[in-house]
Amino acid sequence: MVPPLPGAMDRFFLLSGGLEGDILHPIWFKTPQEVEAELGPGSYPIYTSGNFRYHWFLGFRPGGGTSSKLAQLWFYLRKGMQLHRQKAFDCIVAYSHMTPGVMAAVLKLLTRTKLVIEVATTPRLLGVTNRPKPTFADRLKRLYSDFCLHISVGAADRVHLLYPAQLSGYPNLARKKASVFHEFILASNIPAAKPCERDQESYIVQVGAPWYLKGVDRLVAAFKRLAPDFPNVKLKLVGWYDGSEKAGLEALRDGSPQIELVRALPNPNTLSIISRSLILVHPSRCEGGPSRVVTEGLVAGVPVIGSDVAGIPYAVTDGENGFVVPGDDIDALERRLRELLGDPELRQRLGAKAATLAREQFSEKVYVERFTEMIRAAVFGDE
Repeated sequence: MVPPLPGAMDRFFLLSGGLEGDILHPIWFKTPQEVEAELGPGSYPIYTSGNFRYHWFLGFRPGGGTSSKLAQLWFYLRKGMQLHRQKAFDCIVAYSHMTPGVMAAVLKLLTRTKLVIEVATTPRLLGVTNRPKPTFADRLKRLYSDFCLHISVGAADRVHLLYPAQLSGYPNLARKKASVFHEFILASNIPAAKPCERDQESYIVQVGAPWYLKGVDRLVAAFKRLAPDFPNVKLKLVGWYDGSEKAGLEALRDGSPQIELVRALPNPNTLSIISRSLILVHPSRCEGGPSRVVTEGLVAGVPVIGSDVAGIPYAVTDGENGFVVPGDDIDALERRLRELLGDPELRQRLGAKAATLAREQFSEKVYVERFTEMIRAAVFGDE
């Protein structure tokens, strides 16, 4: 993705108070002109944000062909070694235990520096929660993930986890030194929840893709049961694309006028939709941590209903700032939705508590402090 301009609070701009570094950044733009059109003249080949410098790998496509992946790997190694010769690193950080993590482990070996691996998903669920019946390719992806995990995390001096039990199921990695804190969000830019006015549209919202992984089928099934009793409430599904994803969602929707499919929007627009919702629901089958969407909803002060998977219960305390339900229990999800839809005071109470806790727990200040502490702990060997 394109990083935000420094004025829009790029996380590396904020981290510049105590750190400096270089970022090897794959981006989907194919030409330098596209980069400069987005980020301004002179932003290619190096774009500066505070004390950090972005170095671009152009033409990145998730799931790209073998030649594209090999070119990306060579970019990490070539550019990493070039930058290290110019000014030796104190620490390498990889935002993924997968291929970038393995490349970071190789760079650590070549440069003899410290390594931090950020684990962005729940490895034991990766691949096998993409569809009702995992395919052979899904299982291969899980095996490849485990292979990368043991290499990258095994080589790391420290691991960034999004919740404490993120590496459960991997006893060989259980004793790895870890820093546990949230993914970066612009908490100060999230609008506060707005009271539902008489002429305002009333809706429940879910944000994310792909739809099966995020448990949309669970939410749609629960919503269809209660929709006749709440004819003025809609369900907005935000973030869905054309093609097979849309076809699957249209089949779930089955012509219901109370269910609206909304294509992916810029983050400020999505945050506005979240802040005006009655409830944010996230019945996901796999997450790395609480998920950005869940934390954004909590910061906004919207009551959240989430599944009991991965790091969601780490952020949502049942009955305090939202509800946690068993992921495959449609009845429980329906009951909690009915409870919140029928009780505006309960929504207000849970939402207010969510905002109070989350604006402190997930603030930019907390993120910068914990990230900086993590790097220093890795470099100096602190616990």
